[in-house]
Amino acid sequence: MKRAISFLLSAVMLFTVAAAFSSCGSDGEEKAVLRVYNWGEYISDGSEDSLDVIEAFEEEYNVEVIYDIYATNEEMYTKIKSGAVDYDIVIPSDYMISRMIEEDMLEKLNFDNIPNAQYIMDDFKNTDYDPNGEYSVPYTWGTVGIVYNETMVSEVPDSWNALWDEQYAGNILMFSNSRDAFGIAQKLLGYSQNTTDEAEIRACADLLKEQKSVLQTYVMDEIFDKMEIGEAALAPYYAGDAVTMMAENEDLNFVVPNEGSNVFIDAMCVVKGSEQKELAEKFINFMCETEIGKANIEYICYSTPLQNVYDALDEETKNNPIIYPDEELLSRCESFVNLPEETNLLIQDLWNEIIVE
Repeated sequence: MKRAISFLLSAVMLFTVAAAFSSCGSDGEEKAVLRVYNWGEYISDGSEDSLDVIEAFEEEYNVEVIYDIYATNEEMYTKIKSGAVDYDIVIPSDYMISRMIEEDMLEKLNFDNIPNAQYIMDDFKNTDYDPNGEYSVPYTWGTVGIVYNETMVSEVPDSWNALWDEQYAGNILMFSNSRDAFGIAQKLLGYSQNTTDEAEIRACADLLKEQKSVLQTYVMDEIFDKMEIGEAALAPYYAGDAVTMMAENEDLNFVVPNEGSNVFIDAMCVVKGSEQKELAEKFINFMCETEIGKANIEYICYSTPLQNVYDALDEETKNNPIIYPDEELLSRCESFVNLPEETNLLIQDLWNEIIVE
């Protein structure tokens, strides 16, 4: 069973072995060190007979990789912005990539080192968050919906209202990050998930405050344990992770509510000032190789934006409506964009009020 703790233990062991920017192999030769910062539960790690893609990259390039995880875009942004640790690669979501480009936090990529970028599907090229395709290579995409336990709910929760339903009080989980939480409230109230209207944002905050009385807790990676062992009935989360949880507990299912939802792209980027930029670009290219990409995407259960990887998948995966939803469903979804700074600050201030009350 995949667990975020396995990533943390792996990172600790790597920190023990690796020096700040170099490491010595068994022959005493100094190795380059690449620092990768990614979401939890978001890479094929060698468990359950899967390919350990980090280990495969280390062996192919004779390097050490320090692999750390984060739970939210905002957590990652704060750590990178503070300069607390010098990472080389990060894998943010669309709107956060746009913000990091605007704030000069990412390097322009040398695509001579990333020939596998040729496999990016047209829908994922020259996106709103990276209009010229200079800073990022897409990693995965997917939707947000409700993971639910069919034995604990009375009907399919096809409205976001289910997350406020008092009959499930104490059995509802909620995102612990502001953008996803506000996005749900915005859809429920009929607003754009990219609204900058202060009155609409405050109305969403009021709705999220009302929700607290029925919540069990706020979660990110903790959702895996809670949903898989039946400790909660309902939770909003990402489609790929929903598929993973459903494989562990046959009572679980997933639905994108009728009001619509978020459709996201996460992409690989190089952090500004990286001292291993070329190696980082080789890592990005490695992750886009057909066999590596296929092994990775099959393990994490997200949707691939790469044609070569998609073509290599089996028909059952390609026809899974959770992983590859149809156009009707996608037409009800909206992608987050980077909001003005004053809007970001307002949302974060209101969120802080919600979670501390």
